[in-house]
Amino acid sequence: MMTYSINPIGIIHSPYNEKFAVPRQPNLVLAGQGELHLLPPFNDPNCIKGLEQFSHLWLLFQFHQIDPKKWRLTVRPPRLGGNKTLGVFATRSPFRPNHIGLSAVELKDIVLEKKQIILKLGSLDLIDGTPIIDIKPYLPYCDSYPEANAGYAQSVPEQKLTVEFSTSALNQLAIYQNKHPQLAELITQVIAQDPRPAYKQSNLDQQTYGITLYHFNIKWQITNQQATVIDIDENKIY
Repeated sequence: MMTYSINPIGIIHSPYNEKFAVPRQPNLVLAGQGELHLLPPFNDPNCIKGLEQFSHLWLLFQFHQIDPKKWRLTVRPPRLGGNKTLGVFATRSPFRPNHIGLSAVELKDIVLEKKQIILKLGSLDLIDGTPIIDIKPYLPYCDSYPEANAGYAQSVPEQKLTVEFSTSALNQLAIYQNKHPQLAELITQVIAQDPRPAYKQSNLDQQTYGITLYHFNIKWQITNQQATVIDIDENKIY
């Protein structure tokens, strides 16, 4: 069997430092935007000539925080509550034979700074540091099929949790407001999607979790379907 070597063309910078906080698809967390920094020799304006004509892009990437030896014939999609197995090729699981993913994202701007080319992106579902292996323009006339059958994932997933902030967390947000005006919105949208594993989502007892967004460590509790953010800190690690 032939094997192929693929070199990354760029690296993603995003709010997500760990898999736990990453939304399962782009556009679920609108405040979770990011950037794609092109690597040499692809940080050449000739590589992106004409790209500004397109509002959206396909990004091909590698799931880099997964053991390359780990892939599965069947997986348990979170949309099915983790209770039903499907073939890996009938899902978007990261545990794939070649660990390659595909994501459609909005291209908001292109910045050229000295020898750097930065693509400013809209909502995305990629961990900070994700290697990008290709970019293709999104073409609505052939890439969009509104009447397509999407099986168990036909509709946009509902927000599973309501989110509120404790008095202490609100005071902390006020400190960071000037430099990070969208921090509260980002935290709310990430937690509302309920990033917990499916098998834990039915637990009605109070549970405490920690996530990292940008350089903030966020601690939150869940009781029934109510999430309360209790701590936002730049230094603590949970």
